[in-house]
Amino acid sequence: MLFCSYDYALFFILIFCLYWAMPWHRARVWLLLGASVYFYACWNKWLALLIVATSTADYAIGQALERLKDERRRKLLLGFSLVANLGMLAAFKYANFFLESFETVLRGCGAGVSIPLFKLILPVGISFYTFEAVNYTVDVYRRRVQAERSLPHFLLFITFFPHLVAGPIVRARDFLPQIKRPKRWDWSRAELGVSLFVMGLFKKMAIADRMATYADPVFANPEAYGSHAVWIATIAYAIQIYCDFSGYTDMALGSAHLFGYKLSPNFRMPYLSTNIAEFWRRWHISLSSWLRDYLFIPLGGSRGGGWQTARNLIITMTLGGLWHGASWTFVVWGLLHGVLLVMHRVWRSMALRLPVLDRSLKTSGGTVLRIGMTFLTVSIGWIVFRSTTFASALTMIERLAFRRDGLPPPLPTDLFWVLIAIVMLAHAVGSFRPRRGFSRKLPAELVGFGYAAVVTLGLLLAPDNNNQFIYFQF
Repeated sequence: MLFCSYDYALFFILIFCLYWAMPWHRARVWLLLGASVYFYACWNKWLALLIVATSTADYAIGQALERLKDERRRKLLLGFSLVANLGMLAAFKYANFFLESFETVLRGCGAGVSIPLFKLILPVGISFYTFEAVNYTVDVYRRRVQAERSLPHFLLFITFFPHLVAGPIVRARDFLPQIKRPKRWDWSRAELGVSLFVMGLFKKMAIADRMATYADPVFANPEAYGSHAVWIATIAYAIQIYCDFSGYTDMALGSAHLFGYKLSPNFRMPYLSTNIAEFWRRWHISLSSWLRDYLFIPLGGSRGGGWQTARNLIITMTLGGLWHGASWTFVVWGLLHGVLLVMHRVWRSMALRLPVLDRSLKTSGGTVLRIGMTFLTVSIGWIVFRSTTFASALTMIERLAFRRDGLPPPLPTDLFWVLIAIVMLAHAVGSFRPRRGFSRKLPAELVGFGYAAVVTLGLLLAPDNNNQFIYFQF
């Protein structure tokens, strides 16, 4: 059930009405748990059972980690939990990828082998809920959170349907206490939930899906298009992936608010970042903070010298790239961002030693230049992320260099520039801090009309084909 589908609308309205009609907190928890399992079972009932079974095992491991006093046994149990969770992720998501890569290496060495592959169905959202389980067991081991006593509460933490299949990655210490608190209806919170959902719906249907019509044909056959089309496709995909993923996040946050739960924001206008480090503090915040806390810092973080920090950054980002998918293009994309983060640290150190350069970069003109350069760098990186092969990515990058031969953009670009203007205007409005207080002063009828107008406009601008959310595959 896609968030932007009629099936989800009917499902959500039914659960929403039942939820607030119930006066008992425990019954509401069971309702949300049942709805979450059903939500995932609509895709595959057996994999829904797998999530419940593995989550139950993680619950039992958390209980044991809290009871045990012997550090050696606690480490062994934590190791077992990590191997089990990450091993399941590796088996479903990466087993065939590594087997195919190994076969390619053997054939390159002259061996005529054919390695049989596993016939596996990749569970939707496995990367997200696996990381949630890992963060719980590690935090219980570190005694940063107490093991959850209630199995239904723990299962709801893992399976809560708004964040189940594409995040944001939820921390146990943030979500579990919310389950224990009885919920009371709040009109202001409901208005916030509706506004977030409507905004996310517009991002997905009117902008992301429409931008896909400019990007997909070019990425499918880049050698046939000229530079104008390739540049349009590159910018279109940068906008598409942002509006697609942040649109999903907005709808997830909005759905959660309507049940009285708060999920962490996952984006803070990342394309206004002035450098690549700031970009990763604004983009997919739940993943970047998870990688920082559970990978980068345990590796040593920035506590060592420059070389150790560079190594840790590159390892972290390369594995972060691999997290996105079983393809070497994702690995190289992650490696590229690791190298960019290292280069940024070197550049920042140099700028701090040159006060004139540092002051120039912080002027209005320098800030605009830094934002533009960061956006350009990230957008070119998206080419590697989006391309299915390195040959395709190299062709796209090569054709950015003002090639007149080739086809024009697959569609007239008038609507493309209109959507770009909408995105830029939305960022400008989003940067205006008093916006929420201003909206609350408006009459309820006007606010409701505005929401209806945005939904209607989104339906009108949406293309005929309703694309699946990009991050569902991860």
